[in-house]
Amino acid sequence: MNKSEVIAFFDCRAPEWDRHMVRDDGKIAFILDTAGIRPSVTVLDVACGTGVLFGDYLARSAARVTGVDISPAMAHIAATKLHDPRIEVLCGDIETIEIPRRYDCCVVYNAFPHFPDPQRLITRLAELLAPGGRLTVAHGMSLEALRRHHAGAAQQVSRPMLQPEELAALMRPVLTVDTMISDEEKYVVSAHL
Repeated sequence: MNKSEVIAFFDCRAPEWDRHMVRDDGKIAFILDTAGIRPSVTVLDVACGTGVLFGDYLARSAARVTGVDISPAMAHIAATKLHDPRIEVLCGDIETIEIPRRYDCCVVYNAFPHFPDPQRLITRLAELLAPGGRLTVAHGMSLEALRRHHAGAAQQVSRPMLQPEELAALMRPVLTVDTMISDEEKYVVSAHL
């Protein structure tokens, strides 16, 4: 997977992204509960896209939200979506961009298959957590549905999603895994420092 192809893929789709998004508030609430999103936490939203979860973080009174996306078009939409001083959007590669602070919660929502090296990503995100911080990788669909979804146009910019046990094994050298869910509706793996 080539990162420049990932950027081009998402830049092209950014203008229509929100219009085609399917949202399930119940699933999102479950994911955010598992991720530890509550009042006063700081959140790092990795591959934030157009900022689809920003309103949810603010509704839960997060103290600060930093969204990072490698796609300039996605990051631009995210930066202009909500005008709130608690939200900051950075455009760049999360694996190399300078992040000057540590976060209580790091969320990778509907994006993990688009990273070429899962172990490198997990190691980097663990470094960005504050003491006791939590990393959550989640998808609002089943593993099988996710694989079907990425078998189409996104095939060149994604890799097969790991089984929850495989992702947990990658996390265990740096984090303590306490949640592994893969059912007919969602996929959630969460761990803490």
